Amino acid sequence: MNGNDATAHNLTQHTPKSVIKVAVLGAESTGKTTLCRDLAAHFGCPWVPEYMRTYLQAKWDDEQLTCTWEDLLPIAQGQIELENKLAAQAAQTSDNSHYLFCDTSLFELMVYANWYYSDCPEALTQAALAHHYDMILLTDVDTPWVADDLRDSPHQRDEISAYFSDQLTTHNKSFRVIGGNREARVQQIVKLLGSAE
Repeated sequence: MNGNDATAHNLTQHTPKSVIKVAVLGAESTGKTTLCRDLAAHFGCPWVPEYMRTYLQAKWDDEQLTCTWEDLLPIAQGQIELENKLAAQAAQTSDNSHYLFCDTSLFELMVYANWYYSDCPEALTQAALAHHYDMILLTDVDTPWVADDLRDSPHQRDEISAYFSDQLTTHNKSFRVIGGNREARVQQIVKLLGSAE
């Protein structure tokens, strides 16, 4: 299955040196998007939406079809293009703290590819493991599951979260588990970023 053609896809990460990137990963419906929005509002900086949701929602709306193997590399390219664009914007902000909060990353896409297909396109794996984030957060499974057109694993969130933790550890990616209510999550990260500077 690993023959997905990567020749048309550029998955190179471009991050200005002044930008501090935080990747927010985790199982579905664990508050990743809400957390990124809240952090961006707190720091007055950009955040990177999850491109996969936009891509797959359009596919569902147009064709009533869900994600396939052939969608993985186009999704990966869309995600990194969006991240690179917003990283350049973050570098232009007037504040001294140039943060960029990323709602998922190629690492998350790689994890889900292996979860659903027991495989991942080689180009995606290489990019996911090469990309750098100054901090990686794993959202805890302590928020209610909310149904939508794309979510499909209300009873597997703990198992998927454990798989994320295992994969991050396996690939020597340092991470922090973030839980609690919205305000508590933001305050935890504000403290973490303050201590990291």
